[in-house]
Amino acid sequence: MADPLINDVKDLLDKEKGDELILKQIFRACQNNEVISNYERNYVRKLAEKYLGRISYAEKKQDEEKSMIPELILSKPPSSQKIETLQTTQIPKVESKNTKLMIGIGGVIMAIIIIVGLSLTGTLNVGYDNTLKNPVGSTNLSIQTDLSEYHKGDIISINGRSNSSEKINLSIENQQGLLIWSEQINVKNDETFSTLVIAGGSGWEKSGIFIITAESDSETESNTFSFTG
Repeated sequence: MADPLINDVKDLLDKEKGDELILKQIFRACQNNEVISNYERNYVRKLAEKYLGRISYAEKKQDEEKSMIPELILSKPPSSQKIETLQTTQIPKVESKNTKLMIGIGGVIMAIIIIVGLSLTGTLNVGYDNTLKNPVGSTNLSIQTDLSEYHKGDIISINGRSNSSEKINLSIENQQGLLIWSEQINVKNDETFSTLVIAGGSGWEKSGIFIITAESDSETESNTFSFTG
């Protein structure tokens, strides 16, 4: 059965109103019972209202079908249906409470997991004061440089740690074992010390492995770095 829209399209083509190519395409679709988009139907409807002075045949058919719908469908539901509807609307509230309960339980479980994880972390870190201090049981004095290799004229940053309030004697020996630099510095309140040295001068003529040493009254620690003259 052809789409009733075909009558509007035919009249519009006869009066040469609208886009002929689009209307012919809609006309052919109506004849072949093909799917017609809402855009195409609205296009025909507007042209019919404007040039034909009427609503489209398709809308007339829809109005007729609506008028045939029994009024019984629009009547109010009986009391039993109201009760059923009320019971249905109460179900989501129960589910909501269950959901909140499950979320609360999940939160408690997550908190327990976090506490256990922190406890294990603390257990694994036993034997260390913190990341800034030396491991328990190791030497109380340490020394290091910011790089492992330097060239002539570079600035060497020396830093270390000591839990002693004593002054620290620092020194550098070249690859021949000759003392080429020394300095005495104070330990800071956070148990650290630091200073800067320029790689160059007397004793820095040759390349090699240089030894840097930190010495207190009770301990001595050394480290090495590479120098290229």
